[in-house]
Amino acid sequence: MPDEYSLYEAKAKLSALVKQVREGRTVIITVHGQPAAELRPIDPSARPQSLHERLAELTARGVLLTPKRSDNSSYPIGPRKAGALQRFLSERE
Repeated sequence: MPDEYSLYEAKAKLSALVKQVREGRTVIITVHGQPAAELRPIDPSARPQSLHERLAELTARGVLLTPKRSDNSSYPIGPRKAGALQRFLSERE
């Protein structure tokens, strides 16, 4: 059974808790007596994904959409008409 610590205790003993987790134990953190978070060891076989792999995964899941522009250029950022700042300032007067 995992050890349970209140949030207050966990903040005070975070280094010790991380050491326990690195040794293979699981720790539950509670807030007002209710489980709120779990600290557990990372699966050593799971390696972090590269940015390219993560983007491909998110695109496959439909979370990200590919751009509709075929030239793959970026969209313009900023005012579309010249003199926008001057028009803004003149309207304020």
